[in-house]
Amino acid sequence: MKRLVIICEGPTEQEFIRDVLEPHFTSKNIFIQTPLIKKSAGGIVPWKILKDQILGHLREGNSTVTTLIDYYGIPDKFKYPEWDESKSIVDRAERMTFLESAMLNQIPDDLRNRFMPYYQLHEFEGLLFNNLDSFEATFESSEFKDKPELIRILDQYPNPELINDNPKNAPSKRLYRLIDGYNKIVYGTILADNIGLVNLRAKSPRFNNWITQLETI
Repeated sequence: MKRLVIICEGPTEQEFIRDVLEPHFTSKNIFIQTPLIKKSAGGIVPWKILKDQILGHLREGNSTVTTLIDYYGIPDKFKYPEWDESKSIVDRAERMTFLESAMLNQIPDDLRNRFMPYYQLHEFEGLLFNNLDSFEATFESSEFKDKPELIRILDQYPNPELINDNPKNAPSKRLYRLIDGYNKIVYGTILADNIGLVNLRAKSPRFNNWITQLETI
């Protein structure tokens, strides 16, 4: 069985991988490990720290290593490769590709073929704005604080990865405003499970490309 290490920014991503991605990859004879970022036990860290962890996993054996980290919220001071240079790239998907290539170029040649860097644009919770039926299957009617606004967001963003027009409107912050008692670790995974991997991939092209790439290891 092939081994895939997905370094997770936090427990929300960790639970999502275990519940939604693991069954899919197990069927393809790929075993997944989901370590959190070590120095923070979840939460983004400076590039130097994350790079050391990536190299550690790559040197453990023949594992393929990837990352599931949110682009949103990484501060300039954490000095991710080509971070400042990337800001001139207007198209966000192209910017992510540029940044991922910059990460890859920081890995030694003899290990690089087993590293598949990935930034989630803008954050994991964006993937959850997929369809109204999945929200209605997850939450009671009384838990919706502003269902018309949810419908408006779903209509406005056919690609939910693009949701985030300012820091106050990050996908996770919208969910807290829209759903009474929303807990991202608990409900994020339930909602993702109700959406299903096929629908998640269909609506989110960067996420789909990442999964497609991982399927080839």
